[in-house]
Amino acid sequence: MGRPVDKEQMLSRMTRLCSLREYCMEDLRGKLAALPPEEAEEVLGILLRDGWVDDARYARAFARDKSALQGWGSLKIKLALQRKHIDAKAIEAALAGIDGPAADARMEQLLLAKWKSLSREEDPQRKQAKFFRYALGRGYGYDETKRIYDHLRRD
Repeated sequence: MGRPVDKEQMLSRMTRLCSLREYCMEDLRGKLAALPPEEAEEVLGILLRDGWVDDARYARAFARDKSALQGWGSLKIKLALQRKHIDAKAIEAALAGIDGPAADARMEQLLLAKWKSLSREEDPQRKQAKFFRYALGRGYGYDETKRIYDHLRRD
C-alpha cells in the first residue's frame, strides 16, 4: 500500500494539472477521491477561490473544442456538460459561444462524407436510417439533419 495522500500535496498536484488544461469541478472531485471528503471539498474551494477551476470557463472551452475539432453537435455537447454537472446557464452560454457558421460547415462536411460512404447501400430506407443514426449520434438535431438529407438526396 502507498503512503497516505497529504492535502497540501494534492493541492499542489491539482494546481499543476489545472495550469496545463481546463478541468471542471466534477473532474477534480474524481481526482481528489484519495482524500477524505471534507479535505477534498476544502481543496476544491481553494482551487475555485484562486481561479484554477471555473465550470463556466471549462464549458466554453469544451463546447468550442468539441464543435470545432470533433464536429459534435450542440445536443451532444449539452448532454456531455450536463453529465459533468455543469450549471444550465453556463451550458447555454457555452453553446451560444460556438462559431455558428463554422459549426454548420463542419456538420455539412461530416454529413456529406457519411452520405458518400453510404453510396453502396441499395436499400433507400436503410441508407436513410444509417444517415440519420449517424447524424443524431453526433448530436445534430433532426430538423437540420433532415434539411441536409433532403438536399443530398435531390443531388
